[in-house]
Amino acid sequence: MHPIPASSHRAAHDDEIESLAEFDAVVAEHGSLARFRVQAVDLTGRTDVLLRLDTTGAVFLGCPMDPGAAAHVAAAGALVFPPVPGLPFDPYRAFAYTPDELFDSLAEGYEATPDARAYAWFQRTKADGDVFASMLRAIHDDAVSDALDELLVDARVVGVMGGHAMARGTAAYAGAARLGRALTRAGFTVATGGGPGAMEAANLGAYAAPFADDMLEDALRLLAKAPSFRPSVTDWARAAFEVRERWPGGGASVGIPTWFYGHEPPNAFAAHIGKYFANATREDGLLARSTAGVVFLPGAAGTVQEIFDNATPNYYESRGEPTPMVLVDDGHWTRELPAWPLLRSLARGRAMESRIALVDRIEQAAEALKRLGG
Repeated sequence: MHPIPASSHRAAHDDEIESLAEFDAVVAEHGSLARFRVQAVDLTGRTDVLLRLDTTGAVFLGCPMDPGAAAHVAAAGALVFPPVPGLPFDPYRAFAYTPDELFDSLAEGYEATPDARAYAWFQRTKADGDVFASMLRAIHDDAVSDALDELLVDARVVGVMGGHAMARGTAAYAGAARLGRALTRAGFTVATGGGPGAMEAANLGAYAAPFADDMLEDALRLLAKAPSFRPSVTDWARAAFEVRERWPGGGASVGIPTWFYGHEPPNAFAAHIGKYFANATREDGLLARSTAGVVFLPGAAGTVQEIFDNATPNYYESRGEPTPMVLVDDGHWTRELPAWPLLRSLARGRAMESRIALVDRIEQAAEALKRLGG
């Protein structure tokens, strides 16, 4: 899969170690682990190193290691947060998820996948009110935020927001896919809410960007055989993986979904998936990372919320200069759900006034974004 452009790859903090290769490089260069942070790295094969090097002030987050080595580094002044057994996710993970990771075991049905098992764990522990579980969710979500921040350094991120109900096989879905393709080909990194419908379509378009135009048309026809994740998430997801297998190596994009909406599975076309337990953290993070603007496709309550979640920092300029906002479908946003008149009234006389636009057709969205300064 084509990566996010090299200039946008994560630039890990100098004191963070997030892979075994980084661990070995630090040991070779510094001869010490003092004050380093080691995150979710399997160190069971590095016992001799842990026993001989200075680990004063080091922090080990969820790193499997020999019990003797763990006791030694803790006695030497390190803080050790051990792995938590029995979880369907790693709360200390260092990187965003991949579709293959979340949909592992899909051959046995969606309920067997890590994604479904994490949601089931969330539902069970949320109902119990277990403080330990809520702590693990918070640690996990912070780790995901850190991974996304590192991934998207210097990226020109455009958020594409829209409802989950947009079905495969429709003209609207095809239009959202072409938008995602156009934005990716223009050098933007597409970021969506990571779920089905308009979100999946935009991620699909980004995936299709490196291929000839007819690839997307063929992929749309293949996906149309499973129009929705209802009644079967399994069939819906398998259709997406069939597309990925037929055209491997697609373009990269980002999906930021949530287990809060457990009925919405993540889509398989985002190369990097930052999945959260806390929806509020997810919503704010998705919009804050859309530094080159946001396109709002027709949606319902969730998309309306996202419009005004994005409008608020633009209104107050709390994140600096206002970023472009493009609403698509005049009828939807002026009559069915009239968010545009309110947005326009809020913007009047403020810096954000020149950064908002309403277009009638999705084909006009990319040009509007460019015109607004995206």
